[in-house]
Amino acid sequence: MRNVRLLSTLAASLFVFGCFEQTASAQLWGARNPNAPMRKASEMIRRQPAPKIDKDLEAVVTPGNSRVVISLSRQRVYLMTGDQIYIDSPVSTGKRAGMTPTGSFSVTEKDLNHRSSIYGNFIDRSGRVVRSGISTKVDSAPSGTRYEGAPMKYFCRLTNSGVGMHIGILPGYPASHGCIRLPAEIAPLIYAKVRIGTRVVIES
Repeated sequence: MRNVRLLSTLAASLFVFGCFEQTASAQLWGARNPNAPMRKASEMIRRQPAPKIDKDLEAVVTPGNSRVVISLSRQRVYLMTGDQIYIDSPVSTGKRAGMTPTGSFSVTEKDLNHRSSIYGNFIDRSGRVVRSGISTKVDSAPSGTRYEGAPMKYFCRLTNSGVGMHIGILPGYPASHGCIRLPAEIAPLIYAKVRIGTRVVIES
C-alpha cells in the first residue's frame, strides 16, 4: 500500500511539474503550434547588408593608393583610399576564433584562377567527383582518384599559410577555414584595385 501511495504522489508531482514547465515555456517563448511547419535554415540566417560601392571613387582608387580593412566582428571588408571608402561589402571569415589572423598584412600573390592546396574533392579519370569536401591533411585518395583543389577565384594571398581573399559562399556568418570569402560581384573589383604589396589590415 505504501508503494502505491508513493507512486501516486510521484505521478502527481510529475504532472504538476510538466504543466508548470509548459506554462513557463509559453510565457518565455510564446505558445508553440505543434502543426506549424519547420522553418527553413535560410530563414533563420541573419542576412548581411548588401555591398555598397561609391561610384564617385571608382576612378580615384588605384592599385597604387588603395588599402583594405577587414572587420571580423562586423564581417565586412572595406576597400579604401585614405579615409574614403570605395567598397563596403559583407564577407565570411574563419568559423572559429584565430582561423583568420588579425594584424597588418600585405598582398603577396594574385592568382585569378587559384585552387586550394588543402581543401577540395577526389575525382576519377573522367572528372567525376568520388568524394567531396575533403582535406588533404586528414583524407587519403581512394584508389584510381586524384585530388582537385576547390576553386578560389580572384585570390589575393595574405599569409604563407594560405589565408587570402577570394570568391566564396557567404552564408551570413563566419564559415571559412580562415580565408576571407567575397561576393562574386565584389571580388573582381577588389582584385583589380590592389597589387602585390597593397596593405591589408584585419581587425577583430
